[in-house]
Amino acid sequence: MPHSMLYASLEDLEHRDAFIDRHIGPDADEQATMLEAVGVADIDQLIAETVPESIRLREPMALPDPCPEPQALAALEAIAGRNEIRRSMIGMGYYDTVTPAVILRNVFENPGWYTAYTPYQAEIAQGRLEALLNFQQMVIDLTGFELANASLLDEATAAAEAMAMARRISKSPANSFFVDADAFPQTIDVLRTRAHYFGFELIVGDASEAAAKPVFGALLQFPDQQGRVRDHAPALAALKAQGAVSAIASDLMALVLLKPPAESGADICLGSAQRFGVPMGYGGPHAAFFATRQANARAMPGRIIGVSKDAAGRVALRMALQTREQHIRREKANSNICTSQVLLANIAGLYAVWHGPRGLARIASRIHRLARIVAEGACEAGFEVAHEAFFDTVHIRTGDRTDALLAAAGAAGFNLRRVADDCLGISCDETTSRAEVAALLCVLGAQSDVTALDGRVSGTPSSGLGTLPDALCRTSPILGHPVFNCHHTEHEMLRYLKRLQNKDLTLDHSMISLGSCTMKLNASSEMMPVSWPAFARMHPFAPIEQARGYLEMIDGLAEYLRAITGFDAVSMQPNSGAQGEYAGLVAIRRYHDSRGDGARDVCLIPRSAHGTNPATAQMCGMRVVVVDCDEDGNVALDDLRAKAESHAERLACLMITYPSTHGVFEEEIRAICDEVHRHGGQVYMDGANLNAQVGLTSPAEIGADVSHMNLHKTFCIPHGGGGPGMGPIGLKAHLAPFMPDHVVSSGDDEDRPNAGQGAVSAAAFGSASILPISWMYITMMGGIGLRRATEIAILNANYLASRLTRHFPVLYTGRRGRVAHECIIDIRPIKAACGITEVDIAKRLMDYGFHAPTMSFPVPGTMMIEPTESESKDELDRFVDAMAAIRDEIRQVESGTWPEDDNPLRNAPHTQDALVGDWHHPYPRALAVFPLPWVGANKFWPAVARIDDVHGDRNLFCACVPVDEYA
Repeated sequence: MPHSMLYASLEDLEHRDAFIDRHIGPDADEQATMLEAVGVADIDQLIAETVPESIRLREPMALPDPCPEPQALAALEAIAGRNEIRRSMIGMGYYDTVTPAVILRNVFENPGWYTAYTPYQAEIAQGRLEALLNFQQMVIDLTGFELANASLLDEATAAAEAMAMARRISKSPANSFFVDADAFPQTIDVLRTRAHYFGFELIVGDASEAAAKPVFGALLQFPDQQGRVRDHAPALAALKAQGAVSAIASDLMALVLLKPPAESGADICLGSAQRFGVPMGYGGPHAAFFATRQANARAMPGRIIGVSKDAAGRVALRMALQTREQHIRREKANSNICTSQVLLANIAGLYAVWHGPRGLARIASRIHRLARIVAEGACEAGFEVAHEAFFDTVHIRTGDRTDALLAAAGAAGFNLRRVADDCLGISCDETTSRAEVAALLCVLGAQSDVTALDGRVSGTPSSGLGTLPDALCRTSPILGHPVFNCHHTEHEMLRYLKRLQNKDLTLDHSMISLGSCTMKLNASSEMMPVSWPAFARMHPFAPIEQARGYLEMIDGLAEYLRAITGFDAVSMQPNSGAQGEYAGLVAIRRYHDSRGDGARDVCLIPRSAHGTNPATAQMCGMRVVVVDCDEDGNVALDDLRAKAESHAERLACLMITYPSTHGVFEEEIRAICDEVHRHGGQVYMDGANLNAQVGLTSPAEIGADVSHMNLHKTFCIPHGGGGPGMGPIGLKAHLAPFMPDHVVSSGDDEDRPNAGQGAVSAAAFGSASILPISWMYITMMGGIGLRRATEIAILNANYLASRLTRHFPVLYTGRRGRVAHECIIDIRPIKAACGITEVDIAKRLMDYGFHAPTMSFPVPGTMMIEPTESESKDELDRFVDAMAAIRDEIRQVESGTWPEDDNPLRNAPHTQDALVGDWHHPYPRALAVFPLPWVGANKFWPAVARIDDVHGDRNLFCACVPVDEYA
C-alpha cells in the first residue's frame, strides 16, 4: 500500500503533535512494553494507581492544542517583532555588549555547555569548573580581593547577600545597615525588602555620611548611579573604625581602569558581570560577582570553586566549603541560594579570556573616551555636566529642556535616562559607535564633530572634564595568568572551549537522572529565540511601549502557567527557585500583616524538605518548626496536627513539596492543607516536583495558596551547569496583592494591585530573556502534550523502579506500590555489609558513562533517580544494566573476591592515565573502563580520578593555578 494511503485526510498529514513525539522518549511500542513490565494494562491504570483520585483534575487544562515547531517559531518571531530595539543608553547597571561570536556559537548556543547540571560530581565537570575558576580569577584581579564566588543571581540580590553577610561577620552591635542613596534604585528596592524581614533598619543617605550613625554594615556604589567616580576611602575608614563591614557595588568594566575596592579598604565587592559579553535580555539572566577577603570565606554566600587534588595527586577542581550551603545547613545556612548563574558566569569569564588584559583595557578606555566626548559636547551646547569624574555615564543638567531632549533623542533612535525633571543620564558602552555619538551631539546641539571633540579630550589626558583622579586609577596589573593571554586567535579559543567541553558529561552524552532536578530535553527550537536580537538587546528599563512583544510573551506565558497551576495570579520576578520561595513567603507575611496578624511567624516544614525551605523561612524572619515523617516517608499527620494546634496563634504557613521529596503522591495531602488552613496558616507548595502534576492535578486543586514553578525543571529552561533558573510564583487571589512590585516599573498604580510592594530581584520580570524557552515548550506541547509528558515521566520512573528493585531495594512507594516521577533506592544495607557507599556507586557510574542520581537526599545513604519523560526505553535500560552490573561488582566485594579498599567501585572513576600506568589491582583494565559491551562505543573519559574533598577544604585555594600543574 502506498504510504499516502495510510493517512485518512490532510489533517492527519499535518502531524500537529510532531513535537510531542520528539520530546517524549519512549514511542508507543516501547510504552506498551514498559506498561507490561510495570504490571498494568494501560497508562490510565498506572495513573489511577499513582495519583490519588481526590486530587485529580476533573477537566482538562485550558490550554491550546499542540503547535508544530515551525508555526510556534513563526508566532514567537511575530511577537518578538513587536519589540522596538532602540539604542538604550539608560545604564543603571545594564549595558549593551558584544558577545564574541566564538563564545555565542560554542558556549551560549551549545548543549554541551547549557545542558549540564551543577557540578556536584566534579570528576565529570572539570571543564565548566575551570571556566568558573577563570571567572573567579577575573573577579579577584579586578576587585583586588583574595576570594570570589562563582556567581550570584543579580547585582541587587548580591547586595542583599552582602548585607546578610555583614551582619554575620560584623563586630558592631548595631541593627542598622547603611545604603548609598546613589546606589541603583533597584538595588535599594531589594535591600528594603530583605532588611524588613531580617528585622534590620535600612538607612539611605549620602555615601559620605555612611558612618554618621552606628551601623553593622554599609553598601556604597562605585561608580554610582549618577556615573560619578568618588573616593570612598574616608567613609570606608570611618566604617571600619566602628566595627562595621563595608561593601562596594561596582562595575567590572570600570574596574579595569579604576582602583580596586579592596585597596580602598572595603570588605566586600559585588556587582553585575553582564557587560562582559552577556546580552541585556530585558533584565537577565546575568551573573553577579561577589568578592571578599580570605578570612571571610566561611561566611560567604554562593558556590565557591576550589583547587584540590585527585587520587593520583594531580590538580583537580571542585566546589569548596559546601558545608556553608542550604542543602547541608538548612535554616542555619548563609543563604538560601541554590541556583546561581553558571552559564552566564562562564560567558563573562570567557569574555575576559578572549580579550585578555590589553583587550579589556582598550574596551574600557574607549567607553571612557566616548563618555568624555559626549560630556565635552554637552558643555559646548551650553549644558552643565554634574560631575567632574566619571567612567561611562554622563549626568547632564538640562533645566527645562529635558522633555524636548528626550523626544529628540527618541526620534533619533536613542533611549536616555530621565534622572529627574531637570537632569538626563547618558551611558556609553562597548557597542557605542562614533556615528551614534555624532547623532547624540546633534541632539544636544553641539557644534563640533566627534573628531574635534576627541582632539580636545586627547589634549587633556590627565585633566579636564571626565578625567579619572590619579588617586582612583588602577595601578595594579590584571589578568596575568596565562589563560587570559593565550587564546586570542579564534583557532586557539575554539580549541580551548572544545577541550573544556570534552571534560564535562552533559545531556548531549547521556541521561542525567538526578532526582528532584528534572533533567529533561531542552529542545533546539525552544532555545533558538533566546539569541534573537529582539529579545537579547532590550534594556529592562526601556519605555514600556518599546517592549510590547516582551509583555505579550510574558502575559501569554503567565496565562499558560495559571491554567496549569490553577492559581489566579503569577509573578515572573523571582529569578530562581529559591527566590520564588522567598517571594512566596514574603507574600504570606505581607498578607498576615495586612490582617493585623503580624505575629504569625511559625513555619511548619517536614523533616524531608529541600534545604532551601528552612533557609528561606529564616530569611523571612520565621521560626522553623520541623514536622516529623512516618516510616513510609509521609508527613506524620498526627505530628502536624499537634504542632499546628500548639502554634495556632502564631502559625504563618506550611512549606511542603508535592509529590513529596521521597517520590510518592501522599494520600493525605488535602487533609494536611486543610489542617493548616483551619489554624489560620497558608500553604506554600515547593514546585520542585511539578513535573509529576501537570495535567493530572495542580497546586491550587490540592490546596496550596502559593507555589513557585521551576521553569528550569518542568518547563525546559536548561540548567546551564548551575544556572540560570527561573522561579515564578503562582498565587491565589487573596495573596495576589502581595506579590513583588518593582521601583522602576512603568504603569499606573491602578493597573498594579501590588503597587508599592518591594522587589525581590533586580529586574521586574527576573531573567526575562529565557522565558521564551518555556513559552515555546508549552505552545508546542499544548495541553494534551503536557499531560502526556507527565504520564510518561511517571511511567519511566515506575519502569525503572520495577527493574531496579531486583538489585536494590526501592525505599518508598505509595499505597498501591507505585512511585511518582522519581524513586529512591537504598544503599545502606550494602554499606553495612561491605563498606561500599552511595558515593562509590556514583563514581563507578562515571565509568559506565552516566552521571549519578541525587545522593543522600532526602535520606542519607540513598540515591534518588528521576528519568523524566524525555528518556527513551533504550537509555533507561542502559542505566539499569549499568546499575545491575555495579550490583554484581558489589557482590564480588561482599564475597571477599575483591578487597573492600581495592575494587572497581572504590577506585572509580578510572582515567586514561590509570589505564596506561602500572596496574596492580585485582580486576582487569578492561573491566575498569569498558565494564559492559556498549560502553566503548560512546566512552566518556573522566578528566581526573576521584577528588580529595577534605584536602580541598583544608587547603582552600580558589584562583587559577599554574598551567603546568594541570599536567
